Amino acid sequence: MIILITGASHTGKTLLAQKLLEIYKYPYLSMDLLKMGLIRSGNTQLTPMSDDRDLTAYLWPIVREMVKTAIENKQNLIVEGCYVPFDWKKDFAPEYLEHIRYYCLIMSADYIKNHFDDIKHYANVIENRLDDEWFTMENALTDHAEILKNARKNKVNYILIEDHYEINIDLL
Repeated sequence: MIILITGASHTGKTLLAQKLLEIYKYPYLSMDLLKMGLIRSGNTQLTPMSDDRDLTAYLWPIVREMVKTAIENKQNLIVEGCYVPFDWKKDFAPEYLEHIRYYCLIMSADYIKNHFDDIKHYANVIENRLDDEWFTMENALTDHAEILKNARKNKVNYILIEDHYEINIDLL
């Protein structure tokens, strides 16, 4: 089984992937780690500050083919990152789609407003964010509103975090 976890920055994608790894023993691939490896190795002219659309266009074809290979090899894999396009299903034939579960994590505006300090506090639970000054409440509200709009427009599976942060995904 393949689990795709996507959503805006600071929604807990990496934390969820880590929890699923601990429960189900499925390995996970961080698209951020892949991005930084490709950037630092000089395999792309993109930078960590490149537009998300450019990063998605570069990273998704690589990850998409890794997903197909994992399915063909009957391997479980969790892929987490914000570079999964909303129209991801078009890239897979039905025989692949039956092995993929997709979750988009989104925080409501009220949740962000009421818990922004907590969101910032937990930003480094799994990964050490070296440059997090860009993450403001205004940016978070804008990003999450845009992702919610696109999730609804594309009719993808999303988890809206509204009152309290609790995400339980049962893979069995």
